[in-house]
Parts: sequence; C-alpha cells; structure tokens
Amino acid sequence: MALTLAGKALGVAAPLALGAAVNRLAEDQPAGVGIALGFAGFAVAWALIRFLSSIAPQVSDVVFAPIRQAAQRTTATETFAHALNLSLDFHQTKRSGSLSRTVERGSRAVDFLLRILAFNLIPTGLELILAAGVLAGAYDWRFGAIALVVVVIYTIVTFSISNWRIEHRRTMNTADTAAAGLVVDSLLNYETVKSFGAEQRAAAGYDEALAVYNAAALKANTSLALLNGVQVLIMNIGLGVMAVLAGFEAAAGRMGPGDVTAAVLILIALYAPLNILGFAYREIRQAFIDMEEMLKVTREQPQVADAHGAPDLQPCSDSRGGSIAFESVSFRHDARTGGLEDVSFVAEPGTTTALVGPSGAGKSTMVKLALRLLDPQSGRVLIDGVDMRDVTQASLRRAVALVPQDVALFNDTLRVNIAFARPEATEAAIWAAVEAAELGDFIRGLPDGMQTKVGERGLKLSGGERQRVGIARALLADPCLLILDEATSALDSRTEAAIQKTLRRAQAGRTTLVVAHRLSTIADADQILVVKAGRIVERGSHHELVARVGGEYAALWRKQTRGARSTPVGA
Repeated sequence: MALTLAGKALGVAAPLALGAAVNRLAEDQPAGVGIALGFAGFAVAWALIRFLSSIAPQVSDVVFAPIRQAAQRTTATETFAHALNLSLDFHQTKRSGSLSRTVERGSRAVDFLLRILAFNLIPTGLELILAAGVLAGAYDWRFGAIALVVVVIYTIVTFSISNWRIEHRRTMNTADTAAAGLVVDSLLNYETVKSFGAEQRAAAGYDEALAVYNAAALKANTSLALLNGVQVLIMNIGLGVMAVLAGFEAAAGRMGPGDVTAAVLILIALYAPLNILGFAYREIRQAFIDMEEMLKVTREQPQVADAHGAPDLQPCSDSRGGSIAFESVSFRHDARTGGLEDVSFVAEPGTTTALVGPSGAGKSTMVKLALRLLDPQSGRVLIDGVDMRDVTQASLRRAVALVPQDVALFNDTLRVNIAFARPEATEAAIWAAVEAAELGDFIRGLPDGMQTKVGERGLKLSGGERQRVGIARALLADPCLLILDEATSALDSRTEAAIQKTLRRAQAGRTTLVVAHRLSTIADADQILVVKAGRIVERGSHHELVARVGGEYAALWRKQTRGARSTPVGA
C-alpha cells in the first residue's frame, strides 16, 4: 500500500518538475550554461520522478501477488471441499460443469477485487484528491475545480452506461454456464450420446447456448464502443477547458509556459487510470455476482453432517466383522411419493444379509443409509451398537466399503484407482486385492500393467473389468462391513462364478450386505430380506422362503429357475 500511494504521489509531482524546467528555459535572460544546466536538472528530475512513479506499482504488485494468489487458492480449495462435503441431494440436482465454473469464477473474483479495489480504484481516488489540491494550491482553485468536475461527470456517465451494459454480461455468463454444463454432461455421458446417435443433437444444444452467448457478446461490444466514445469526449472537453484557462492565466502573467504544461500533464496523468473505470466497475459488479454464486454454495448446509465433537468409530472388536442394525427406519425422498417405512433388521457379525425385491422398492435407499449418505428421517441405523449419527463420517467410511452396480473410476492409472481406498497401501497389499478380485492375469497382460490409464470414468475397460477393479478397491479397504450392490451384474457367468467364490472368501472376517436380482447368487446368505414398497415383507433363509407357498420370494425364484423372461428385480 505504501508503494502504491508513493507511486500516485510521485505521478502528481512529476509534471511540476517538468513545468519548472520549461519555465527555467523560458526565463527572459541571456542564454548560458546556467540556464541549460537548470533546465537539464529539472528535466532529469522529471524523468526520475516519472520512472519512480511508474515502477512503484509494479513493485507493489510483485510484493502483494503471493497474498492475492494465496487468497484465490484458499477460497477455491475451501469452496471445493465444502461442495464435496455436501449431501447426496445437492449433487443429484446440480450440474457438475456449472458447479466447477461457479467455483472457478468465484475464486478469480477474490483475486480481481483485491487487485482492482486495493491497487487501482482507491489509490486513483486519492490521486484525484491530491491532484486537485496541487492544482488549486500551486496555480488557481479553478484548476482543481475543473479536475473534480470532469472526473465526477466522467464517473457518473461511466457508471450509468455500465449499469445498462451489465445485463448483457449477465446474459453472457448465464449462456456460458449453460454451455459448460452441456459440454460436461455430454462428455461424461459419452457412451449414452454415442449409442443413441445423438452427437448432432448434443452439438446443436451447445451451439444454441453459444448463439445466446454470441448475441449478448455483440451487444456488449457495441455498448463498450459507445462507452469508450463518450469517455474520450468528456476527457478531451476537460483537457480543452483546462488548456484554455491555463492559456488565459499565462497571458495575464500569472502562470509561465511550464505551469501550463504541468497543469495539462497532471490532468492527462489523472485520466490514465480512469480509462479502465468502466471496465473496473463492470468487472467489480460481475465479481460480486460471481462471489455471490460461490457463497450460495458455501452457505449450503449438508443434510448429513458430523455431530459437534463426534468421536471416531472404534475398530471392530469382533474378529468376524461389524454388526449393522436398522431400528424402525423410515425415509422418503422429496421427489417420490413412497419411501422406506418402519424397516427393522439386524445383520450379525460375520453374516451375509441379502436384499431382494422389485425396482424402486427401497433397496438402494437402504444401501445409502448403511453408508450414511442419507440420514433416516425416523428411527436409527446402528453399526456395532452405535448410532451412525454419533460418530464421524470419515471413520465410518473406513469401516464400510461399497462395490456399486456401476463402478465409477477416475481418469488415471489402474494402480491409482485400486489404491484410492487406501493410498498408503503397500504394493503387496494392492496386488493381494487384485488377485482376490481375479484381476491379476488381466493386469499382467497389459503393456503398461498397473500404470495403464483407464480413461474417463473407466471407459477404456469393459463393464466386467470395471466391476473387478471396484471389487479390488473395496477389498483393499479391508472393511468391517462390505456392501455389494449388484457387484457381479456386469460379469459373464463364468467370471461371476469365480468372483462369487472369491467374494465368499473375502466375506470371512466381515459382515456383508448384498443387493441382488439373480437369486442364485445369494442362495447361501444367512438371511434374505424381501423388500416391497419400502417395507420388508418377508425374511428368512433361502430354503425357508422358497418353501413358503404364495410368497414373494418363492414366486421370483420360480420365474428365474424356469428361465422365464421377467422384469429385473434388482435396483
């Protein structure tokens, strides 16, 4: 700040030195070495002062740059971390492309506001006051008044036109956000776009968003030209009035030619930072809008949050794994008329509990509750006898691992994706998980082995290979509770049988919760829960449920064993 203010003060003082040099040269006395030396001295002083006034802001920017960058980095990181901590409902209703653009713009706005407000507009205001004071004190009060009046008129006109232009910028930003969201959506869902031959439709939607952006951009550019023209007009009228007044004062003998030069130069120097006033005002307005959008994200409160002072979940004391219990659990999504109603069951340590039932019955909701991605609206979900809401989510997620139906992978190497569950794992532990997931031969057969890139969301791998990577990742986590949500649905019969055998070995020492639609894969489960319309309508072992005449499970079993075509019942 000291460097910036010093630069502004020197900028006002420099023309005074040049004015003194010109006055010295114009003095009515014989030419000689003294006059030349006097003029040279003032001219050198003017050049030196001008140099110092120009270099001071550059030095101040270098000094302050680490602080601006740190502020931008901290803001972006904190917003990103907060967004990741928000609940499932928030991310299910938010476009990823739009969210990333909001975080990016908001963090850039912090940097811009610090730079423009602290080192441009506020110092320029101080420079105006200083210049007006110098003009009024050194020459005449009318010079200071002209400087103030011109700047006030300039500012009012600039702000008025900029307010009119801001709507164009808002339209541009909305269209830009929409275009970014469309691009990210289409690229993330590339397979869906490709399989339905919708490339042209996706490109057309992007083109429409860009057309809206282009129309707003053209209006913005036209109005910018108008703004610049009006600004130049006001500036030159002010300079003309100042020059005429200075000329009259010089003719009256109250000012020398150097004083005329100095007065005009001071006004020109004052105009230089004002050139970006319209841009700065518009960008400041836009920066506040961008920050507002970012702050909306940071103000969002996660529906699933750690209780204040919540302890970590203690490691499983039972060598067979942890227990999980639902006690009168009910949950209803906002977008659905139905939900879970009064669900109760207990999965004892070391046992396998299977969930079956038609699509939309509530099995996936039960899995999300078991992972504490959702909190029950009534009732409790207990792990090892402790309410999940009473322990930290981080410790809970270390104790529970999920193999989902559609395994999501990062656009990185196989090693990074498998080790994501436990980045500090040794190479031996990673390979043990790989072998347990029947993935070893596949990886050894790849030219780059573990360093093979899997592509966006793992698109370079087949569905079965992605699922085996997901299984390896879950096994590496070594959880007390393993959740398999249709974990073998994308595998062929032979691979599925091999992995089922592997999963049975993996289930030793841990409790398992399985969601399945092929009943043959859960025939050896310790208990099977049949879920329908958000309620558990049947429970028991495979043999008990098959023998139940007129039961839901028995009917499903008969359909599948007869090979009849039926609607898949897995979620």
